[in-house]
Amino acid sequence: MREEPAGRPVRSRLISGPGVLLVWLYGVMVVGAVSRSAYQIATDFDRAPLAYSLSALAGVVYGFITYTLVRGGERARRAALVCCAAELVGVLTVGTWTLVEPSAFPDTTVWSDYGMGYIFIPVLLPLSALYWLRASRKRQPDAS
Repeated sequence: MREEPAGRPVRSRLISGPGVLLVWLYGVMVVGAVSRSAYQIATDFDRAPLAYSLSALAGVVYGFITYTLVRGGERARRAALVCCAAELVGVLTVGTWTLVEPSAFPDTTVWSDYGMGYIFIPVLLPLSALYWLRASRKRQPDAS
């Protein structure tokens, strides 16, 4: 990591350029997923506990990714890469599961049908973030 004159490390920024849009989109998804799942869990959890729990999990993942993008630095970039990869696996798994066995989900999740209810943002966002995080590393080889 580079250092400031006072000897404190300077974190490489992850939210410059397209990274700002990623932070904004992840922030919107946090609000959408958490508020939706909180309401569903509080009012009708017995109807579809798996679906509502997965939506809550998606909100937590989105929140952590948002935090790491804002925090910046190499450790945060690596943590965001791992979480975005896990998010993509989750979206693909749940998306496929909802198509193959729709009866397993009496109500939709954020990741149902690959995020169709959210204009496919849940499947496009981790792909975009993974690309951005890898590209940002190549632009900042001196960051550690």
